[in-house]
Order: sequence, then structure tokens, then C-alpha cells
Amino acid sequence: MTKKTLAEQIANQLRRSVLRGELLPGMSVKERDIAADMGVSRTPIREAIRILSKEGLVELRPSRSPIVAVPDKNKVGDQTEVLIALEMLSVELACKNASESEIENIARITAFMSENFDTTDPLEMFEVDMSFHTAIAEASGNRALAETHGTFLRRLWRARYLSARQRRNRERVVNQHTSILDALSDRDSNAARAAVENHLLNLADDIRSVIAQESVYQDNEGNQT
Repeated sequence: MTKKTLAEQIANQLRRSVLRGELLPGMSVKERDIAADMGVSRTPIREAIRILSKEGLVELRPSRSPIVAVPDKNKVGDQTEVLIALEMLSVELACKNASESEIENIARITAFMSENFDTTDPLEMFEVDMSFHTAIAEASGNRALAETHGTFLRRLWRARYLSARQRRNRERVVNQHTSILDALSDRDSNAARAAVENHLLNLADDIRSVIAQESVYQDNEGNQT
């Protein structure tokens, strides 16, 4: 695994702050304050913010501090429907193209979730969950598909986390991931697509709901952003 750059490490910390609600939608992301808190120069902070901007978590503003992006529930819902289609195509292709080592890796992720769901921090478990879906996309054997899936997954990272946190349920998560793994192991594309469809059945509606319920931070200039 390639070692993460300082900017990538900072981006990961900021991403987690957004997911945990420490940085709210509309809140300013101040380079100077973050650099002072982390004891680093502003250059890697600026690079980290650019990373999060590409993911849709941060909105850049001319001559003003960036802010945590305020999601549009309809746009996010549309993106979720695209992601679901990508996930279903990914698992279908993975049934044909995945190597045994790739399936074994997906099985290890599933086993970890089953064994550690109740004792692992919810955010860390969510990251493990997303690694399961990423591993399937990468096992599709289609690089363009895997890259597109990764792009949409990053854009929806926060919305999907909010939805997962609201619907957190061990049996649902473990059983549904196991069903996907079993179909993938059997190379049964019809069963795999059905298992993914069942797993993601209400995702778009759930995400629209949590986004609609969310409050927006008033920035210090008195404008709702």
C-alpha cells in the first residue's frame, strides 16, 4: 500500500471531522487555524482542502475561506441512484472477473465486520463497510468502472455515513454483506445483483431524508451558506 502524503493524512482527519459533525455544513474551514492546531504549514492544509473539494465535502470560495459543502438533497439523491447502478454492475462483472484472491479479500472484510461490529467505532466500521464495496468494484476487472465508482463513492461519503449511522443495525449489515459475498463466491451474477439491490434498496430515499433534516451553520459573516 502506498504511504499517504501529509496532505492526504490531513484530508483524512478533516474528512472524519466532517463525518463526526465537528465541522458542520456551511462552517468555514480556516487554513491558518487548522495549520496552527496541527503544527504544520498552510501548504499541506491547502492541498488537503483541494482533495476534499474534489470529493464534494468542501466548497471553495473566491477571496473567502472555504466552507463545508451544503448538500442539495435532490442532487445527492440523483448521485446515489447512479452509485447504486454502478454497484450492481460492479458485482455482476466481479462474478465473472474476480480472482480468487480478490474474493478472499472481500471475505476477510466481511468476517471482520461480523466479528467486530459491536466493538468498533461506528465511523471506523463505516470505513470498513465502504472498503467492501470498493473491493467489489475493483474486482470487476473494469478500471473505468472502478474509477467512476470511486468518484461517486467519495462524493457521497458523508451522506452515506449519515444514512448508515441512522440505520445502524448489526444483523442487517452483516447478513446483507454475507449474502452478497455468498453470491459472489458462487459466481452467481443474478443472485449477486439481487443481493446488492436488496442491500441498497432504500439508500436514495434514506439519504434524501437525512440531508433534508440537517441544519446548516450560519457563518460569521451572517450569511446562510
